Amino acid sequence: MNKKEMRKKVNTTLTEITIEQHRDFSENIKKRLLREKSIKEAKTIALTISKYPEVDTLSVIEELWGLGKKVVVPKCNPSDRSMTFYAITSFEQLETVYMDLKEPIIELTQMVDRLEIDVIIVPGIVYDFRGFRIGYGGGYYDRYLKNYDGTLISLAFTVQLTHQVPKEAHDIPVDIIITEQDRIDCLRN
Repeated sequence: MNKKEMRKKVNTTLTEITIEQHRDFSENIKKRLLREKSIKEAKTIALTISKYPEVDTLSVIEELWGLGKKVVVPKCNPSDRSMTFYAITSFEQLETVYMDLKEPIIELTQMVDRLEIDVIIVPGIVYDFRGFRIGYGGGYYDRYLKNYDGTLISLAFTVQLTHQVPKEAHDIPVDIIITEQDRIDCLRN
C-alpha cells in the first residue's frame, strides 16, 4: 500500500471512532503525555491545533498553560512550505486559514526560534513503530525537523499504527508515540 492509500484507509477508520471514544481516548493520551519526562522538563512545547477526528490538542494546550509551559503553534507559509512557530497564551490569538486550519495571528503573538523549543509534538495520520509517519502531504514538518535537535513526540489513536509506512530519505522519525493504550519508544524499535 502506498502513502496515499494508507492515508485514505486510516482517515476512513478515524471517522468510525465515536465521539465518546474520541473524547476518552484523547483524555488517556493527554494523561500519558503529561507523565513524560521530556514534557515535565520542557519550558517550550510546540504542537498544532487539532481538527476532529485528530487527537484533541486543545485540552493538552490548556493543561500545558496550567503547568506554566510556553506553548507554540505553527504558522505555515504555503509559497515555500515552511513553518514558523509563535507563542500563544489564548485561543483568541488564533485565526482560521486555508483548509480550515487554525494558526496564530502574527500581530497578536511572538515568534519563537527553533532553538527555544524543547519538545515538538508532530502531527500525522499513519505511524509505524519505528517512528516514521505519513503526514498530510505538505512536507512542512519534514523541512522544519531536519534542523531540529529536541524531542519529537506524536499523539495517535491505536488505529493509526501500522507495521511499516513507506519512508523516504528525508523522513525524520519521532522519538515517542503516545496512544490511548501505550507509549511506544521508537528509538528502541
